[in-house]
Amino acid sequence: MPHPDLIVTGRRVVTPHAIGPAAVVIAGGVITAVRDPGDATDAARRLDAGDAVVLPGVVDTHVHVNEPGRTEWEGFETATRAAAAGGVTTIVDMPLNSVPVTTTPEALEQKAKAASGRALVDYAFWGGVVPGNDEQLAPLARAGVRGFKCFLVSSGIAEFPSVSEVDLRPAMTRLAELGLPLLVHAELPGPIAAAGHPRRYASYLASRPVAAELEAIDLIIRLCRETGCRVHIVHLSAADALDRVRDARREGLPLTLETCPHYLTFAAEDIPDGATTFKCAPPIRERENRERLWRGLGDATIDLVASDHSPAPPALKCLDAGDFARAWGGIASLELALAATWTGARARGHDPSDLARWLAE
Repeated sequence: MPHPDLIVTGRRVVTPHAIGPAAVVIAGGVITAVRDPGDATDAARRLDAGDAVVLPGVVDTHVHVNEPGRTEWEGFETATRAAAAGGVTTIVDMPLNSVPVTTTPEALEQKAKAASGRALVDYAFWGGVVPGNDEQLAPLARAGVRGFKCFLVSSGIAEFPSVSEVDLRPAMTRLAELGLPLLVHAELPGPIAAAGHPRRYASYLASRPVAAELEAIDLIIRLCRETGCRVHIVHLSAADALDRVRDARREGLPLTLETCPHYLTFAAEDIPDGATTFKCAPPIRERENRERLWRGLGDATIDLVASDHSPAPPALKCLDAGDFARAWGGIASLELALAATWTGARARGHDPSDLARWLAE
């Protein structure tokens, strides 16, 4: 074992077993051991955290870096600086909103070149499932993507079209063979309507009802049962879906679930009209729904918290007009996810072990 470069000690180190005194041994930038403080080997540097909590680094599995192609929105340099500032040590980049989208090995190669030498934290990539790219899934898997993302409703990006049940069935069959998960933006277009008054948040919320999420999750559960493909539902906002997920898991289906800090922090009742900074899809729902999401986290129905960091230039958020119909639907939260989640968790009686499970494990 290489000689340690750094040993971090503290009285409140979070491990899978407990919160207590420990020494974290690091060599070559890699944690090589977690030991009793009295057993720690000498190192070039020692850092005593005292009573501060020592957590594992956050792994944010839902980040839109946007580079190459839309680097003016965000890029690997700025995204990973924000990540490091917020305690995030690994990000997994979504296959959109970059140009090209990550739906072919050639596009993945371009993205890897864009990230090389610019990232301050570890990173990995998701591939994309779009109509007609079934033959690209195995080559993308061989090239190193960790899984695949799809949309069941318009993504807002023309280069990344949504998929239907007809598209999903062969794709999920192939992913089951490859042993990789399908990440799903679970809203179906059927229940989605045009917003009424464009400045009213209530109108935007009504335009993307709970039914859009529930119908999408019903479809995905049915296809998961049929194909055996592992499925991960991203950014759940509708707490009404939790019972469906529990039932699917009791059936033995390989289904996991995430929510986001904005759904755990904000409530529709508190969002002013014209406040397009809050626009995301699915939308931020009511206060009672938020509390049920917290309960779903507490009972492990929801597996993890990820940011869905989706930045855009201020002009695209239509901040002056306050137009929810035209504004870009995304919230930039990579640097804030740990702090925001902890603020809500602590207020509800959770401890740093819960935080580590939701954000790192």
